Amino acid sequence: MSQHDDLVRLRHMLDHAREAAALVLGRSRKDLDANRVVSLALVRLLEIVGEAANRISEDARNRHAGIAWPQIISLRNRLVHGYDSVDMDILWQILQQDIPTLIAALERVVPPESPGRSS
Repeated sequence: MSQHDDLVRLRHMLDHAREAAALVLGRSRKDLDANRVVSLALVRLLEIVGEAANRISEDARNRHAGIAWPQIISLRNRLVHGYDSVDMDILWQILQQDIPTLIAALERVVPPESPGRSS
C-alpha cells in the first residue's frame, strides 16, 4: 500500500470522525434512544472510521503509534458483527471521550486539503 493510500484512509477517518462529533453536538445520550436515524448514522460513521483504520498499512500504524489502532478496528468489528447488541451507553462514551482525542491525533498527521481538491 502506498503512502497516498494511507493518507486517503487517514483522511476518511478524520472526515467521518468529525462528522460523528458534529452529529452529537448539542445532543444528549437520550437522543440516541429517541432518534433511530441519528443512532444508525453514528454507528455507520464509526464503522467507516474503523474500516479505514483497518486498511491503513502496518508501517503507517507504526509511524502513528499514538493512535489506538486495535481499539478502533475492534470497535468496527463489534459494531458490524454485534449489530444486534450495540450498547448505546458505550457508544455515547466513545463519542464523547475517544472521538475528540482521535480527531486531534488525526489532525496532527493529516495535512489540510487544498481548496478545490478532494481525495
